[in-house]
Amino acid sequence: MSEDRKRAERRGRWAETLALIVLLGKGYRPVARRLKTPVGELDLVMRRGQVLAVVEVKARPSLDQAAEAIRPRQWQRLARAVEWLIAGRPGLAALSIRFDAVLVSGLSVRHVTDAWRP
Repeated sequence: MSEDRKRAERRGRWAETLALIVLLGKGYRPVARRLKTPVGELDLVMRRGQVLAVVEVKARPSLDQAAEAIRPRQWQRLARAVEWLIAGRPGLAALSIRFDAVLVSGLSVRHVTDAWRP
């Protein structure tokens, strides 16, 4: 693995940890973190009440760049991964599923609720 790739991996893990801390502070509880499925990886799956939030975390030099880094094709991959998750854990199917994003730039964090709908 190249040094650039290693740095990106560390930055991504750090951003996911920061996102997790922010979401815990908002009352969310973790269901899964870095969940690898046959159709893609889910960064964070969090629950608060009857909401199952599928959270894509992006870290970039600015919050705007982080937002722009999430493409429609990626949201569709996440939707397929959630279908796989729910098929294996039918108890989650009763929850309201929402797709959120957490954008990270340095120590700045923006939680975007309901960032995308399939």
